[in-house]
Amino acid sequence: MSSSEIANPLSPFNGPRRWKKYVFEFVLLFLAVFFGFLADNLREEYFERQQANELAKSFYEELKNDSVTVVTKVAGRIKKEQAIEYMVRFFKDSALTSTSKDLSINFLWATTVRTPVIFTPRTVVLEQLKSSGTLRYFKSRELQKLVGDLSVAIDYLMERQALEASVYHEYIEPIMINHMDYDFQYELLSNGIFDRMAEYEDSDEYIPFHLSQPEKINRLDITNALGYYHTNNLKSTRMISFNTYMDVNAAILLALRKEYSLK
Repeated sequence: MSSSEIANPLSPFNGPRRWKKYVFEFVLLFLAVFFGFLADNLREEYFERQQANELAKSFYEELKNDSVTVVTKVAGRIKKEQAIEYMVRFFKDSALTSTSKDLSINFLWATTVRTPVIFTPRTVVLEQLKSSGTLRYFKSRELQKLVGDLSVAIDYLMERQALEASVYHEYIEPIMINHMDYDFQYELLSNGIFDRMAEYEDSDEYIPFHLSQPEKINRLDITNALGYYHTNNLKSTRMISFNTYMDVNAAILLALRKEYSLK
């Protein structure tokens, strides 16, 4: 082999070729890293959009169901408030031995009925949003703020209802225990409770009712207890806590419909 055929590493013809090779390899490596990074970002954005859509749908259904439930609970509260108002008027100036169908129904609603007025919001998706950090999938600042407002509204609502429960057990339940006509209650509710009460209220059926131990009734004590339970608990909770919850609920439903085209 002649010396002319042996490549000279110091030849000027080899330097540029090697440099171009390095540049080409660097560009390939850079493009591989760049497109890999871009693909990861796109996959993450796609995943977050999918997660946001799924969470939005679930959250929407949760709130929509509660928006229906809370309306029935507010109606129950108004009915209970009206029953208490009836009983306050009765205990102020009526004969305690008198009887009527209206008296029996209103006494039941005022002193016994609680389930139709208690509202427990569904919070499965809300708790998931708060505890897992997935709230960040909602890009709307308005929606993120409203979720925080909802959490505060629910906490206050539950706190108010816990207060109502303590007042009921201390002041109202003794009225029911001491003065309920349990023969009437047993006959009325032997085949059901709330549906049976509604059926009885809307029918011509009459079951005799008399207040138990009327001689032990202290009119002032009972009207004060009923009035306190009515105004400082049931009514104020409905007008403040329930209305706040319903306003936030409606605002989030509107925001979700707008952001995710839900119906």
